[in-house]
Amino acid sequence: MTSPQLPGQRPDDAQARESAQETVPSHVAIIMDGNNRWARARGLSGVRGHRAGVEAVRAVIQRAAERGVDTLSLFAFSSENWKRPAAEVNALMELFLMALKREVKKLHERNIRLSIIGEQRGFSHAIQKHIQRAETLTASNTGMHLVIAANYGGQWDLAQAARRLAEQAVAGDISPAAIDEQTMDQAMASNTCVPPIDLCIRTSGEQRLSNFMLWQLAYAELHFSPLLWPDFQADAFDEALADFCRRQRRFGMTDEQLEAQGA
Repeated sequence: MTSPQLPGQRPDDAQARESAQETVPSHVAIIMDGNNRWARARGLSGVRGHRAGVEAVRAVIQRAAERGVDTLSLFAFSSENWKRPAAEVNALMELFLMALKREVKKLHERNIRLSIIGEQRGFSHAIQKHIQRAETLTASNTGMHLVIAANYGGQWDLAQAARRLAEQAVAGDISPAAIDEQTMDQAMASNTCVPPIDLCIRTSGEQRLSNFMLWQLAYAELHFSPLLWPDFQADAFDEALADFCRRQRRFGMTDEQLEAQGA
């Protein structure tokens, strides 16, 4: 007997997941933290830490694709990160632009689709242009979906969704009574590319969400790694997936209900 579909699970994947010995999360999101601390511990500049972090990004993208993750979301630059020293922000923007120029072709060759979510108007014209090119180039790819959150904040995402629905209600295009979880999801800036998150990983030992994808994290399992981001490589990613497999996801149900589903 086929088990009912759970939130965040695609219907066409349900049977395959039932028979799999190990349940790989469909959507993994990572709050990449610790680049500066990694650099300071080695007497290096913060920029060197961010460059080392790029290497970790490459390793995790490769392993996530190998493990069959459908969507991998990475928190690259929050809307609050503009408050950092100007020199660091400028260096981060240079790294972002460099990655858009050099890494996207490799992603495309590996059939990976790329999406950038966040307030893109805050970026330079050059970065906006390369974002558009990258998304267009990879739009038809059918492999893993890589989502980069840049100049993104979960509260911003919720606020602009509420504003969009309010404008539709004022215009008479939607009744306030019709606004529910589904219409809210559709109004989110990221609605076209970000399904519910199954597993959220945060590195560097910090245990907070830092305004990351608050709506999509509603039923996510959380994994906190003590490793600083540049040290978080493929084996650490595997450990996080193993931790996820040991969890029992209830979605509000009791143990008895879950057992009955598996009968």
